[in-house]
Amino acid sequence: METIKIMGTDDTPTVILDAENDIFEISGRSLPEDVTAFYDPILNWLDEYAANPNPKTIFTFKLVYFNTASSKLLLDILMKFEEMRENGLDVLIKWYYPEDDEDMQEAGEEYADIVDVPFEQVSYTLS
Repeated sequence: METIKIMGTDDTPTVILDAENDIFEISGRSLPEDVTAFYDPILNWLDEYAANPNPKTIFTFKLVYFNTASSKLLLDILMKFEEMRENGLDVLIKWYYPEDDEDMQEAGEEYADIVDVPFEQVSYTLS
């Protein structure tokens, strides 16, 4: 499977989808101008990955900000993991949030309530 590596900008997150090395991460800020164009390749990659996944998938979200349009696409990503889990796959979502950012913590909690996927909330200190 082809690896996706997108370096983040002020408006788009860093994305690493590397099945060979077990690295699945979206981090940074997500407010792309065309949210669908940005996230479609990621959703397509996940569809392809779901057909031949690793024994265990740990997907890391480490966002410091995302806009409303991004929140819908992040949910679409999480729904893909819910489908994988329904198909018997071992999936874990790690939701990192800055320890002083209640909004990002609550966003993770809300996503965890919506999708039937194990979630691990991890706070960290911004350096």
